[in-house]
Amino acid sequence: MGNGWRALRRRILTPNKSATLLDKRGFNKKSPEAQELLETIGGYFLDGYAYAVEARTVADAEERLEQLPTRFRGFAYEGAGMGYAVLDALPFGHKHHVADFLAGEHGSQHVYIIYVGVGWAMARVPRFTWPKPDSLDPLLRWLVLDGYGFHQAYFKTRKYVHQHYQDPYFPWPGGDAGGYANRAIDQGIGRALWFVGGSDPDVVADLIETFPESRHADLWGGAGLAATYAGGVERSELIRFRDRAGEHRPILAQGSVFAAECRISEGLLVPHTELATEVFCGMTAEAAAAVSLSARPDAPVDGEVPAFETWRQRIASEVVSLGGVST
Repeated sequence: MGNGWRALRRRILTPNKSATLLDKRGFNKKSPEAQELLETIGGYFLDGYAYAVEARTVADAEERLEQLPTRFRGFAYEGAGMGYAVLDALPFGHKHHVADFLAGEHGSQHVYIIYVGVGWAMARVPRFTWPKPDSLDPLLRWLVLDGYGFHQAYFKTRKYVHQHYQDPYFPWPGGDAGGYANRAIDQGIGRALWFVGGSDPDVVADLIETFPESRHADLWGGAGLAATYAGGVERSELIRFRDRAGEHRPILAQGSVFAAECRISEGLLVPHTELATEVFCGMTAEAAAAVSLSARPDAPVDGEVPAFETWRQRIASEVVSLGGVST
């Protein structure tokens, strides 16, 4: 494929960066600094997407991704995951772009965030082109639905955030654990609420509390992940958010632990992640990542309770037992 065609494909397939502006989305604007951060994150996400759809090879895309600032590089890998999943859904070309990206020299360090990017793509391509569940890691595939939920809350905010929409018959991945799909989607919606609320802890907490009580835990878990991975707040704001979580503080900490492990496994640890794990989990980011790794199930087989949910519960319990969270 020639350079001209790849550049054209990038222009045709890549969303406009104006779609990530808070004014465009109607999201809360806490401060000019917070607005700039959240919009910058969106911009780097789309840069990563564009690199993927334009690149001749995975190595070419990775070379460009690796030049991006540490704080934002993970978001660009997430965008690239979406870009490659969109390419896999097209009616021409091969269908293993995502698999090749996950096997790449650098992509292999970003598995969690690439799976989330695949979920973004699922929200935009026909269902018959969605990845086959058994083609993905049986433990981590729920992260795909986290990405799907984030996309829907981010771009269909009225329906998914303010009207609390859920699809009662969500078809993916199906099987014995199919009923867990909406919970995984809620974790992504919770993550998106950090952006919808403009990283204002009170606005985000207020949004969570408008949802039915049965959905609060998963929303808090997603919001804790976003607050830890994306940042945009000072210590006092993190403390206020932790306090607003109330009985859901253990699951807020679980989301924070996931974010810490993700950043450390990517080699992208930044100061705000350290601050968030200190406030939410009572431990360093390195210690939080270790909790995640030690709690990871050995046999990721889905049953009535998916192994992914068992993992989350173990993390929450371990953080409490270590004294990092009071209940």
